Amino acid sequence: MKFDFDDLVARRRSIRAFKKDRIERHTLEKICATARRSPSGANLQPGKFHVLTGTSLESLKDCLTQAAKQNAPIDLEYSYFPEKMSDALKSRQRKAGFALYEALGISRRDPEGRREQFAKNYAFFDAPVGVVVTIDRDMGKGCFMDLGMTIMTFLLAAEAEGLGATGIGAIANYGPAVHDHLALPNDEMVVCGIALGVADTQAPVNRFKTERDPLDAFTTFRGFDA
Repeated sequence: MKFDFDDLVARRRSIRAFKKDRIERHTLEKICATARRSPSGANLQPGKFHVLTGTSLESLKDCLTQAAKQNAPIDLEYSYFPEKMSDALKSRQRKAGFALYEALGISRRDPEGRREQFAKNYAFFDAPVGVVVTIDRDMGKGCFMDLGMTIMTFLLAAEAEGLGATGIGAIANYGPAVHDHLALPNDEMVVCGIALGVADTQAPVNRFKTERDPLDAFTTFRGFDA
């Protein structure tokens, strides 16, 4: 099935429940190759995708799940969120979280239910494919922007193939553990994960979608009335 670009972007959402369907390697290679076509400053092409399935993915999931269960110290190698989050950003964060938990039937007064849901991040939401995204530690901050464009292209390429996906920032909470488990080169830093597979369209968690700001909240136009 083919979509025009506007439809593709509108269809894409974070998928957190998947069918067990196997994803063929040639499809994953196509998605990764498409993602690499993203622009990057000086064509540095920062970032790598480590694509796992089967026993390789199960082993990594066990590693992450054990770290979380044992309350291992979070060892995030880079700052993901602002160190001091404004009230407006906190409100947006809470609203997205409440919408997710409401879709799952988890009460705001159910901390155990929220913890169990969050733990699914470390199981890649039981997707048949898990991707660990890394970047060279020597890259500058701008290269994270380039990597973000690459990840977005990856997500859209997956959508174009009829697959669902979600980025998983929580994977970086135990980045060094992931790094050691996968025996990655010393110069690679774990940035995030991606869960990928055929979306379970009947799952309530896949039926909600976060809101976006209206155009006038983040865009200005100048000189068009002259």
